[in-house]
Amino acid sequence: MKIIAPASSANLGPGFDSIGLAVNRYLEVTVGPASSTWQVDHDLPAISHGSDNLIIQAALTVVSSLPPHQIKVTSAIPLAHGLGSSSAAIVAGIELANQLAHLQLTAQEKIQLAAKIEGHPDNVAPAILGGIVVGTNIEDEFVAVKAPTPPYRLLAYVPPYNVVTAKARAVLPSQLPFSQAVHASAVANTLVAALFGQRYDVLGKLMEADEFHEQVRSALVPELSRIRKLGHESGAVATYLSGAGPTIMTLLPATQVSEFKKSLQASGLTASTLDLTIDQAGVRVVD
Repeated sequence: MKIIAPASSANLGPGFDSIGLAVNRYLEVTVGPASSTWQVDHDLPAISHGSDNLIIQAALTVVSSLPPHQIKVTSAIPLAHGLGSSSAAIVAGIELANQLAHLQLTAQEKIQLAAKIEGHPDNVAPAILGGIVVGTNIEDEFVAVKAPTPPYRLLAYVPPYNVVTAKARAVLPSQLPFSQAVHASAVANTLVAALFGQRYDVLGKLMEADEFHEQVRSALVPELSRIRKLGHESGAVATYLSGAGPTIMTLLPATQVSEFKKSLQASGLTASTLDLTIDQAGVRVVD
């Protein structure tokens, strides 16, 4: 049995901690035989091979008495780069418990469990449902709603350095002036309306009008403004900081991907890129 959980990209600009999408890079967990202790085989740096591995911890959060197994983990998701590597691990762990304990959890039940572990649903919900998901916590219930998928590709620019999430959150303001908070919220609300109404003519402007986090985090990821400018010149829809960064995501028509990649290279932006599509399936199990 193999569990496949997709990477994800959160915020989409002003949808801070509430909007995310799944992309076609995957964490795969192959479940082996039962064992006396949890054994996690992988070649990922600085990641546990035992029961304190995040995948196993998530599984044990669901079923504390889950019998140990040998599992093999492979991942094409860059670690600590704003592409939901920890969320994919949490989602895979919940699915591991679901399968081994025969729980038959619904997607909504998986979202409740994953969001409680993660703290918010912006990465875990799309990793479970696939596509673009808007969600939040209301009275201790995580509500997640899947939006229509826009007809675009994504190009992720992945800098070689990490941005620790705690540091990225530390630079955020503790409060906003009331008028700014109202406007920032209105932009986010209109972005959601544009996604559901498929108003792609205004989608890009809204995604790039964030007032919650990108302005202060841009100092941690100086390539953001340069890539956004190149995106405008290459016919991109929008460029945004993926999660806490440092990955920078550009939404663009498929026909513009090649030209945009060339413009990055020509401008000296030579870090690795990932040519992505939006994953529609979310977490799944294959035999």
